[in-house]
Amino acid sequence: MDLDWLKDFSALAELKSFSRAADARNVTQPAFSRRIRALEDWIGTPLFVRGAQGASLTPAGIHFQPLAEEMIRSLERARRDTRSVGERNTVALSMAATHALSFTFFPQWIRNLRFERLGALSLISESMEACEQIMVSGEVHFLLCHYHREAPTRFEPDRFQSIRIGDDRLVPLCAPTSDGRPAWPLPASPARPVRLLSYSHASGLGRILSAHQTGDNALANLETGFTSHLAATLMTMAREGHGVAWLPQTLAKDDVEQGRLVRAGPEQLDIPIEIRLFRSPDCRNQTADELWHALAG
Repeated sequence: MDLDWLKDFSALAELKSFSRAADARNVTQPAFSRRIRALEDWIGTPLFVRGAQGASLTPAGIHFQPLAEEMIRSLERARRDTRSVGERNTVALSMAATHALSFTFFPQWIRNLRFERLGALSLISESMEACEQIMVSGEVHFLLCHYHREAPTRFEPDRFQSIRIGDDRLVPLCAPTSDGRPAWPLPASPARPVRLLSYSHASGLGRILSAHQTGDNALANLETGFTSHLAATLMTMAREGHGVAWLPQTLAKDDVEQGRLVRAGPEQLDIPIEIRLFRSPDCRNQTADELWHALAG
């Protein structure tokens, strides 16, 4: 059995569409369908009912779903633990970062710190849910993530210290029409509801969007049309005209500047958020302590 089969299964169970799940997994739909079939052949029973409206779980699929999610977590944890043993003598700092920040904010931030002075650095890029598990398990020194005081995390303030190292905004963005206006303007109306490109439960940005109050009717008449835990995937779907997504300004900056995305609604719908560095209480060394004191002081 292949780990990708389990991830494919989870994507299809969540999105209920072969085409959308294949896009989220960055594979062609025929290849994705073959991998789902291979998993079903390996187990020995159908996991999905295929129909014109998409794919739904069979009773066997419903039974298998939590088992698959636990296997994914266990296998990835085993890989990280084994890798950390191999890197223990060479890596001075280990850090987890959410996907959106790992390839936007992190490179410039760590370059400004002149990270070559810090020694060898290991970065794990994951969803917020996975990053929380990594931190709680004491597998890394630091976690870099978006933060909003209204959104819950698994980090007790008396155990996990944190410091704000930057700022960002969640901005409602969509593709432009031929005349440059938003294809999915906000606020929506009952006559023309707006399709929302939504974050899944594993996404920290999804928690922030759900927890933040943006106005009495600002989010009315929104219909969820697509779900993913990756902001980059939602940005691609928004760019292709499939709906509106609240995207981090740091991530969408180039697309906005080049006109591939435009603001879907007024600035009152923006959500100011922080970029925070959390410190593990259980994974410590001298290099991590020196970096923390430099940032905090």
